[in-house]
Amino acid sequence: MNRQIIIAVFAVLVVAGGIGLFLLTRVSREPAPAKVAEEPSRPVVQPSPAPPPEPAAAPEAPRPRPRPASPAPVAEAPPAPAAEAPPPADLVTLRIDSDVPGAQVFIDRQFVGAAPLTTSEVKPGTHQINVSAPGYDQYAQSVEISPGPRDIMVRFKEVRLDAKVEVVHKHGVGSCRGTLIATPQGVRYDTANKGDAFTVALTNMDQFEVDYLDKNLKIKIKGGKQYNFTDPAGNADNLFVFQRDVDKARQRLAAGQ
Repeated sequence: MNRQIIIAVFAVLVVAGGIGLFLLTRVSREPAPAKVAEEPSRPVVQPSPAPPPEPAAAPEAPRPRPRPASPAPVAEAPPAPAAEAPPPADLVTLRIDSDVPGAQVFIDRQFVGAAPLTTSEVKPGTHQINVSAPGYDQYAQSVEISPGPRDIMVRFKEVRLDAKVEVVHKHGVGSCRGTLIATPQGVRYDTANKGDAFTVALTNMDQFEVDYLDKNLKIKIKGGKQYNFTDPAGNADNLFVFQRDVDKARQRLAAGQ
């Protein structure tokens, strides 16, 4: 039994080997199919993204139609300035100055300041003005002031003289009456007796003095006559005041002021 099986298996193997040999021989005889040349691989190109669509252009605004030229504007006249209110009818603008800076000014005995100054605190009418400066005679004057501007200039350095006195001129025989008048230009004797009238400069008198007891004013002209004057009322005070005022002016002229 085993022998039969072995023989059968052997027979199967022989048959299978023969079939296999036949197939191998046949295959070796057939030409091999031609190889198709492979194309080189191409790089895959990724498509670029499409650009975003451009925004649509805004529609062009319609152009305005040219307007017809308007006539040139007529220049208007500038408005008239408003009229200023008139100053009060009784307003006084008083300005006081002096040739000596800083002179003290008094109005009606009230100190108002140093010159130069301007004040509107004065009412129209008569006022007493006093101005003083060290080393000079005081200025005193009664002034009538009207509404509006008024300027007063006080000149201390200027020789001021305005004096007069009624006198009797004593002659060797008799006398005549007249008036002695003194100004910075000199002393003048005015009289109806023209032969006795004279004018003499303040600096051209050798003597100019009052004898108070004798109530006599003596004037002696340089290189000329001598005159003796008395007061018609027999009062020496008027002669003394006249001589004092003239002497002050003479001294200032001699000092060159």
